[in-house]
Amino acid sequence: MDAMCRDIIGKIIVSEETGRKFGLVGNLNFIVESGELLNLGVEAPTKVVEQLNLETDDKGNFIVPFSTVKSVGDFIIVSEKEII
Repeated sequence: MDAMCRDIIGKIIVSEETGRKFGLVGNLNFIVESGELLNLGVEAPTKVVEQLNLETDDKGNFIVPFSTVKSVGDFIIVSEKEII
């Protein structure tokens, strides 16, 4: 799990539908016991993210549900319509 986390952190989050950038993956929230990923913390959020009315964590950072992630490669591709 650690290697995957290091690979994801710092990648750009992009909308599958529009190609708009959301920001960077700042952290990952997961269930320790099972390793199940819950959401991605957004670092350096763009104006797009501020308009989406995303949930925030206890520090006020925007979070993207991991269930909306469609692919992980050079970018993290998420389904914007599943977030809203």
